[in-house]
Amino acid sequence: MAPFSIQRIAIVGLGLIGASLLQALKQSPIARSRAIRFQGYDPAFDRDDIGRITQLGLDRFEEDQHKLYQADLVILAAPVTTNIALLDDVVQWAPPETLVTDVSSTKQTIADRAAELGLNFIGMHPLAGSEQQGYSASREELFENKPLIICAENRTISTQAARDLLDLMESLRCAITVMSPEEHDRIVASISHLPQLLSTTLINHCGRNLDTSGPGFATLTRLAASPWSIWRDIISTNGTHIAAELRSFSRELEILADDVEQGSLQSIDERFRRANKLYSTLNRRTST
Repeated sequence: MAPFSIQRIAIVGLGLIGASLLQALKQSPIARSRAIRFQGYDPAFDRDDIGRITQLGLDRFEEDQHKLYQADLVILAAPVTTNIALLDDVVQWAPPETLVTDVSSTKQTIADRAAELGLNFIGMHPLAGSEQQGYSASREELFENKPLIICAENRTISTQAARDLLDLMESLRCAITVMSPEEHDRIVASISHLPQLLSTTLINHCGRNLDTSGPGFATLTRLAASPWSIWRDIISTNGTHIAAELRSFSRELEILADDVEQGSLQSIDERFRRANKLYSTLNRRTST
């Protein structure tokens, strides 16, 4: 059996996802048994932040880029377009054999850029975020039983480093699925990006009636708390798929509006029955 190839991990971006990954990986059986070292950097951190992230498990906060990227695995955990720009730093400072991954919410653009630069790159998207941001909202169990999408070429996914990365993530009890970057971006436009924009649009549409709204409305609009600074990058790198989903959904709303107006209760009943079954299926999956 080949020795475990990942002994040093660099995490660039120590917000919600980066800091949660730090905690989860640090406490994983693999990292503990092999004494994997964790170094990281976040340009927004001051001295107090550095002290707190060290308490969460970071072995070294490293501002020197040459030292930061001297790692077996580099995890880019900044916003999408920042991660894409950071690939140029990786090329300049990291050893050629370093495996690079990211946790961006879109995959095609960053995968294309990594290929242009000749990097050993695997796209990674844990579907385990929150409307809250920053390391103060991070938690070790964030990824447990959550989907983790892996996007990689066959030549990369078959390497020892890639297998070791998958072993690390499986030790966090993620539900791993492998797909192409294009398929990823198309799917998340439906199950992630569309719900965000619907939540944002709904609360804006109903804003004048918030004083009389109940808990159901608050639940449905929870995603409206998400910051534009995150979603700007997502929309700019997945606009085609998101626009297609919005147009498809708007057609569904038009059909529903016609059924309501015409009193087509049987058609609406069928929607409710189908939705009840789908929600039951979803609830079983997310509660296991």
